[in-house]
Amino acid sequence: MAAKRIVLDTNIWLDWLVFNDPGMSYLKLAVKENRANIFIDSACEAELERVLAYDLARHSLDAAAQAACLAECRRIAKRIDTVAPEPERKRLPRCADPDDQKFLELALAAQADVLVTKDHKLLELARRTKPFRILNPRKFSIG
Repeated sequence: MAAKRIVLDTNIWLDWLVFNDPGMSYLKLAVKENRANIFIDSACEAELERVLAYDLARHSLDAAAQAACLAECRRIAKRIDTVAPEPERKRLPRCADPDDQKFLELALAAQADVLVTKDHKLLELARRTKPFRILNPRKFSIG
């Protein structure tokens, strides 16, 4: 069985890298066992880098911790440096939050099976995407 191709939005990355959310354990195990591959591109990585510098409630990170999180992301994720062709991108639904469109475009370019998110604006599009699924982490599992 081929490994699932997965894109994570920024909040899911934070759950994985910063908050050590136990809900990420299945995904971490799937990556470790080569049952899942995570993909990221420069736009999504730049957003993660920006957000890691924010005051994250009780999880504010100093520069060294931010760098460690980015290094872990880069170790885990496969980098996509190409975009899907314009005609394919035009067929994607438009997210109500233009800042989240990059996750849809990354999922398309990565030929992802799933975009994992808790973002309500992205989840609203779940029934409107064809090339990949959009799922809340609670509803996502790796066979």
